Amino acid sequence: MDAIVKKFSREEELAHKPSQKEAEDAVRTLLRYVGENPGREGLMDTPARVVKAYQEMFGGYNESVEEVLGRTFEEVAGYDDMVMVRDIPFFSHCEHHMVPIIGKAHVGYLPDGRVLGLSKIARTVDIFARRLQTQESMTAQIAHAIDEILAPRGVAVLIEADHMCMAMRGIRKMGSSTMTTTFTGLFKTDPREQALFMSMLRGFAPA
Repeated sequence: MDAIVKKFSREEELAHKPSQKEAEDAVRTLLRYVGENPGREGLMDTPARVVKAYQEMFGGYNESVEEVLGRTFEEVAGYDDMVMVRDIPFFSHCEHHMVPIIGKAHVGYLPDGRVLGLSKIARTVDIFARRLQTQESMTAQIAHAIDEILAPRGVAVLIEADHMCMAMRGIRKMGSSTMTTTFTGLFKTDPREQALFMSMLRGFAPA
């Protein structure tokens, strides 16, 4: 029932989506709000450029993580140890101020008969990053998407990022970094698996 409601709501949102002209007019309004003249030479094409950039930077709303994670491989020769992809770079935007979040994600999972193509993990990070986010939500979304669709024995996600809302405004603290984690399955219930994930993340070989 929830899925039907969400799908209906998404269809309603698309039906009421502003036109490109309306979006460009909104940018002109913001330019005037900050004291600029949208008609001056250097800004005449800015509204169109901003809208085009937004289509790319927020393209995650138009992608399906189910499709990305839907194709798996079962011929793994009995492999059931951790799969980890480290240092996946991403750019996102804070949902509170719409300024950049710049960081990297580390994702590990314990297969249960099926594995993902490694690029699928990076694409999953990208889909959620290219939406308005909080770092906490993004971390959980990546972990739960892989957990629900792949059904592994556990998923571990660690994200470290710099928030421009802290560096450019407000407290203005440059260089501060935020780390968040989400663990599911064995990574949550077995401290040894969680410790192995953190050890591999730091580049230490397991004993």
